[in-house]
Amino acid sequence: MRTRTAVAVLALSSLCLGGCAAVGITALGVGMGTGVGHHLGGMVYKTFTAPQAQVKKAAQSALGKMQVKVVKSERDGTTETILAKAGDRDIDIVLESLTPNTTRMKVTARQTGGFLTDSATATEVILQTEKLVGPS
Repeated sequence: MRTRTAVAVLALSSLCLGGCAAVGITALGVGMGTGVGHHLGGMVYKTFTAPQAQVKKAAQSALGKMQVKVVKSERDGTTETILAKAGDRDIDIVLESLTPNTTRMKVTARQTGGFLTDSATATEVILQTEKLVGPS
């Protein structure tokens, strides 16, 4: 009798938990709705509807707000690269001008001298930049 009751409870539980997958997928979709994408290599990116100069200024202000030191900034054609350092993290920011009013920002945060990436720090750089760029 106990075995039948246990089987019945497990069967009913599995039916009820089937809805959790839908909730999880919805939550994932909402999370991705922020417009921040991730790659397997730890690179985080976002495309802004703003000129490259505006995104660069916002990124530099965001780094300052986060007390991240800018080590180097260089331009090569339509691409701007900002190298920064935060503790034991090297942060690479690449701003690519897609159109006069569209800029793609790619951020990678790596442990100094290592291969481990820190997508949480890279995401925070983008989110702080987004706040300073403002609504598009």
